[in-house]
Amino acid sequence: MPPDNLTHVAEFILVGFPGEEEMQLLLSLVFFVAYVLTVTENATVVVLVWTNLQLHKPMYVFLGNLSFLEIWYVTVTVPNVLVSLVTKRQSISFMGCMAQLFFFLALACSECSLLAVMAYDRYVAICKPLQYPSIMDLTLCSRLSASSWLSGFLVSTGKVYFISRQTYCGPNVINHFFCDVSPLLRLACSDVSAAELVDFLLALLILLVPLIVITASYVCIISAVLGIPSAQGRHKAFSTCASHLLVVMMFYTASLFIYARPQSIDSFSSYKLISVVYTVLTPLINPVIYCLRNQEFRFALRRTSDEQQGEAWRSGCGKQSGLGPLPLRGTATRDMF
Repeated sequence: MPPDNLTHVAEFILVGFPGEEEMQLLLSLVFFVAYVLTVTENATVVVLVWTNLQLHKPMYVFLGNLSFLEIWYVTVTVPNVLVSLVTKRQSISFMGCMAQLFFFLALACSECSLLAVMAYDRYVAICKPLQYPSIMDLTLCSRLSASSWLSGFLVSTGKVYFISRQTYCGPNVINHFFCDVSPLLRLACSDVSAAELVDFLLALLILLVPLIVITASYVCIISAVLGIPSAQGRHKAFSTCASHLLVVMMFYTASLFIYARPQSIDSFSSYKLISVVYTVLTPLINPVIYCLRNQEFRFALRRTSDEQQGEAWRSGCGKQSGLGPLPLRGTATRDMF
């Protein structure tokens, strides 16, 4: 068919999660609770890292970047799912679909790079502890964080450019709960070989290069830790990396399944399930994995909570007595941090 005679799709229909109305309400409740908890947890991490001087260290700076990223990562997809579940409105405009795809890919690719940066930080901390303060200074931390974000948005730009230039003339039904690469390319009427090749090469680049950095870092870390004579020292060194390694395994398992899954299990039911894992579940549990295992973080959270309760109590006492807020005590203790 000549290109001039093609009808271009103006909007797409997201199938989402079909089912009975009771199931739809249950899913909407689950997604809503997961979204609120994810935003609250990650926002708490960002605020704690920003406001507590004892957390102004490279590891926590990168963790704050990761939490800030995941607030937007989950916001790209989940609110749209909630709207479709509650209002039954499943359509999304062509430009809206491409915008959602762009930001989703950009944030996912940025997370790949950021996980590699965090692995490098742990490598320097364990393998070169004496040089760590001079190597991982504030300037390098800022550059590594900015490079992670920049690489993700550059890769996403290349992917979405080729995908958006395809011809979509119908059908316009996407069997997914958000606009993703594979379901979109299946709807294209034009030859998608170039777009698939670009998508594969860029995915290989943004997944493989960080994975090589992570693997090399942990090979060096394990070699250095095994050389520590005391069992307590080995346990302490491994415990600083366990949380990051668990997050890496979860993220890459889901990502590699999406891009390298066997054709024999290429069903959209499994595709949606794995997508829920890395778009909803992973951002929800990442702050728990990092923070519950970290004493400094737990102390900062408890200290901030105690200060807020103290402020509320003093403010209440001041209002009752008509004297206004009482002066904050413990200044010497606060100034230690």
